[in-house]
Amino acid sequence: MSDRRPFLFDTHVELGAKIVPFGGWEMPLQYATGTVKEHLACRNDAVVFDVSHLGTVRCDGPTMFDALQATLTNDLTKIAPGRAQYTHLLNDNGFVVDDIIVWWVGENEFDVMPNASNTSGVTSALPGVDVTPERCVLAVQGPNARAKVATVDGRFAEVERFRVTRFDFEGVEVRVAGTGYTGEAGLEIAAPNEVADHLLRALVAADITPAGLGARDTLRLEAALPLYGHELSLSSTTLEARLGWVLGWDKETFRGRDKVLEEQSRGPRRLLAGVWVEGRQPLRDGAEVFVDGSSVGLLTSGNFSPVLERGIGMGLLGGEFEDATPVSVSLRGRDIAGTITKLPFVRKVK
Repeated sequence: MSDRRPFLFDTHVELGAKIVPFGGWEMPLQYATGTVKEHLACRNDAVVFDVSHLGTVRCDGPTMFDALQATLTNDLTKIAPGRAQYTHLLNDNGFVVDDIIVWWVGENEFDVMPNASNTSGVTSALPGVDVTPERCVLAVQGPNARAKVATVDGRFAEVERFRVTRFDFEGVEVRVAGTGYTGEAGLEIAAPNEVADHLLRALVAADITPAGLGARDTLRLEAALPLYGHELSLSSTTLEARLGWVLGWDKETFRGRDKVLEEQSRGPRRLLAGVWVEGRQPLRDGAEVFVDGSSVGLLTSGNFSPVLERGIGMGLLGGEFEDATPVSVSLRGRDIAGTITKLPFVRKVK
């Protein structure tokens, strides 16, 4: 089966995108300026990503709060309508099926946003309607994101961090959340397909740089944000990824809770750690990490950091290691000297 094309595929090609397969979709990897310049544009100015490959499962109705609360790990009573929350969906064995953002749009209205290839896993666990094909999601990110998006429509710029709102834009309802995946300030706009092309072109015309998945990955790595299939998977846990704050212990239950309680009592067998090296050699997932000559685990993500101008990586390592612990990273037959470093690599902007 061929990969799905996002609704805005032709627009991306027109804007000069290099297209690659990702999570069952054909998505822009980068545009003409390249990944590093797109990355730095996000850190220093503003960029727009098409993240329409992410799913949207619409969970509307009076029973939905209880269904989400009993299934997902985080506690919705900590927030309220008009807010977003990061959460996990676990299986009965306590492993991560997906990490998710929930947009609590209205009193009995929730948009559950799973990862690209995991929408079916969410719809099988939750009652809801998959509306992914009906809308595009554009993520505007960077320190100047709100100022620039305000020139398209001032209401976009009013959406604060982890807030959710909706309003009519050119005759259709758009939903907007102050969320993102870069470590920078920004927002994500879910726009019906009929206005998505015009909106993307308006954002680019507002001097917001189009950016692809290459920059999105290096940005999230610098910010130490987990990627499903790497730091989180069906063979890893929330606690191993140091994300225990998304576990709602004060609520009655969530899927996989008993297994996570067992893990909490005995302690995680691995913990997420950051590694960096002095040179520009990009680190890669799957590279083996050694401390004092003994293997302690594999990198789950790795790349070149455009901000730090060095190779960086994250891995689930067996043990708790002090900052600056020397390590050796085995990469394609070479041993590269590095050190354990605190996460995130680049401090997130509030």
